[in-house]
Amino acid sequence: MFIDIHVHPNFYEGIDKGKEMFALRQKGLNIHKNSIATIQHVKNQMKCAGLDKLCLLAQDESSLYGQPLVSNQEVAGLVNQAPELFFGFASVDPLTDHWEEELYFAFQELHLNGLSLNLSKLKLYPTDDRLQRLYEICLEEDKPILFHCGCSYEHDTVAKYSHPLEFEEVASSYPKLRIGLEHFGWPWVKDTAMLMLKYQNVYVDTAALFFDNALEFYRYIFTKEYEWTWVERSLRHQIMFGSDNPRFEQIRMAHALDELGFSKKTLDLIKGENAMEFMGIKNG
Repeated sequence: MFIDIHVHPNFYEGIDKGKEMFALRQKGLNIHKNSIATIQHVKNQMKCAGLDKLCLLAQDESSLYGQPLVSNQEVAGLVNQAPELFFGFASVDPLTDHWEEELYFAFQELHLNGLSLNLSKLKLYPTDDRLQRLYEICLEEDKPILFHCGCSYEHDTVAKYSHPLEFEEVASSYPKLRIGLEHFGWPWVKDTAMLMLKYQNVYVDTAALFFDNALEFYRYIFTKEYEWTWVERSLRHQIMFGSDNPRFEQIRMAHALDELGFSKKTLDLIKGENAMEFMGIKNG
């Protein structure tokens, strides 16, 4: 199974709420040249990329926008509409009231598969005391957390809050908490590799924020920043395919992955097996 672990459904048909919300979602992601994506269009894109399932991420930064940009209920609705296509991750804003109840509801009632957070936007370090309860709930419910890590193209974000080394204390203090660091932690990809080598509960996704093309950027990461053998021999069980769609095209990134020369077993792990393990889903 080929899974994209990192997809923003902000512009999906089915959760469209009109021009005002569309503009707010564009502002929140800092994506502006786009339109509403029909589910048929999503299916076509998946087919061209060879993808079987997408993990849709809710986006709740209510302390900034006054409401979630994509609510947990909206993600759950999309998953329920097409469970053969989608997994779903919740989001909560720990700077607001009642976030604990919302997170329990997302896990226990909506049955979402994990939690997504962008601390560079909330301007919280991963070690902030206000996040301790959040980590405890994820452990109680056996749910992973996907953290934005490294550079962010979204407005009003500060990278220091999402530097990969800021997550080490969390990985060390909560060894049973599955932590996903998005974007390889780019540009600090070697720091991210160190965390992966040291902590088996740390995963990454391939949604690197490239600025030339996917294949050249992947080659740079895996042959200049990393050694190709680092993945094949040590890190291949902790890398998940992710696109950050709609910011980047899944098709180019999926095809680029096949051009890197990795073994079939490594590709199987990156394309889906690691994501299933990260989400705690057994036997497909």
